[in-house]
Amino acid sequence: MMTTHAAVPDVQATAPIQQRLREHGLPPGEHYLDSGYPSADLIHAAAKLGTEMVTPALLDHSRQARAAEGFDKSAFSIDWKARQARCPAGRTSSNWNPVQQHRRDAIVVTFAATTCGSCPLRDRCTTSRQGRRMLTLRPRELHETLAAARAEQQTDAYKARYRLRAGVEGTINQALDVTGMRRARYRGLPKVRLQHAFSATAINVVRLDAYWSGHPLDRTRSSRLTRLSYQLAG
Repeated sequence: MMTTHAAVPDVQATAPIQQRLREHGLPPGEHYLDSGYPSADLIHAAAKLGTEMVTPALLDHSRQARAAEGFDKSAFSIDWKARQARCPAGRTSSNWNPVQQHRRDAIVVTFAATTCGSCPLRDRCTTSRQGRRMLTLRPRELHETLAAARAEQQTDAYKARYRLRAGVEGTINQALDVTGMRRARYRGLPKVRLQHAFSATAINVVRLDAYWSGHPLDRTRSSRLTRLSYQLAG
């Protein structure tokens, strides 16, 4: 088992990368990715094949979560067998509707207006004109996968673990600054691949030179405006 990294935020790229590695007898145990890959579907599908996708999961974007006050989705308990949700006040939902949203399976859970109308916590829960709270859930396995990922990424252990990607991002930034590899100089994939190979070789040479000459890589970054101000002041 191996660890691999991805940096280009193309969600369609992850499965083929993992599949090609498996075909070569190198199934990735961990796949470190940036925030362009945090789909619950992808995380769950990879886990079924033995690959843990270490990536920041998308956070809850509800009004309550953004404001960090009131009750976001995590404050509700879900009874999947009974097909009901229970709110922080202990009241249960009235409707459970499986739907398709953006070509993905989802579940819309609705509390009755009469249930929410008399609730003393209503102002902390919803400002809906209909006077009731609604939740949109993914199917159970995906919902629990995403909830677990969101909870884990808040821990110190996860943050320390995810620091592994810092080196990847630094290498990408150096490659962009030194070789300009964001823009292809040639037409056709074979020539572009050759350009990338030359770019990688150049980065290796630059880093070897820094190591052999006793000049460690700069760990700090400053904007061009800041650098200009230093030059003017000097």
